[in-house]
Amino acid sequence: MSNPAAPKSQGTAYERWELDSFDQPANDPAVATLPSAAMLEHIHEQAQQEGFAVGYREGSTKAAAESARLQQVLAALTDESQQFDQYLANELLALSLTISKQVLRQALELHPELILSVINEVLGQNPQTQRRAQLFLHPEDAELVRNHIGEQLTRSGWDVIEDGAILRGGCRLKSSECDIDATLESRWKRVAAAIGSEHAWIA
Repeated sequence: MSNPAAPKSQGTAYERWELDSFDQPANDPAVATLPSAAMLEHIHEQAQQEGFAVGYREGSTKAAAESARLQQVLAALTDESQQFDQYLANELLALSLTISKQVLRQALELHPELILSVINEVLGQNPQTQRRAQLFLHPEDAELVRNHIGEQLTRSGWDVIEDGAILRGGCRLKSSECDIDATLESRWKRVAAAIGSEHAWIA
C-alpha cells in the first residue's frame, strides 16, 4: 500500500498517472461562465437593433436613389407632355385654318358677290384725294363688279383691270398714291399671322 505522505513523483506508476480532480475552486478564472437568459436576450436585441440600423441605412440610400430616378423620369415625362401639348395645339390650329380655308372657298363659290364687300373695304382705305386708280380683279369677279358697281367706279375714275393671276375673292388697288394688296393670299396671311401661324393660302 502506498504512503499517503509520499510525493506523486515517488509513487507507483499507477499513482504517477492518476488524473487530478476536475473540481476547481469557484474563484478560478479559468472556469467558463455561461451567459444567462437575460444576457442572451440583450445580445439578441442588440443584434436586431444593429441589423435594423444597417438595413435602414441601406434602404434609405436605395430609396433616395430611386426617388432621384423617378424625379428624372417625371421631369422627362413633363417635358414630353409639354412638347406634345404644343404639337397638338399646332396641329389643331393648322386643322382649323385648313377647315376655314375650305369654308371660305365654298362661300366664294356659292356667293361670289362677297367680292363687293372686299372692294368697299378697299375703297374705304383709298385716299379721298385720289382721282385715278386701277382695280385688278379676277376676270369673273371683274365682270361681276362691272355689273353691280361699274358706273360708280367709272364716275370715280377707276379702271377695272382683269388679271388672271388674282384668285377669286381678292383684288388689288394701284395708284400713284397707294398700292393696296387685298388679294386672298395676302388677307389670309395677315389672318394667320394674327394667331401666330405661317399657314399660307395655297390655291
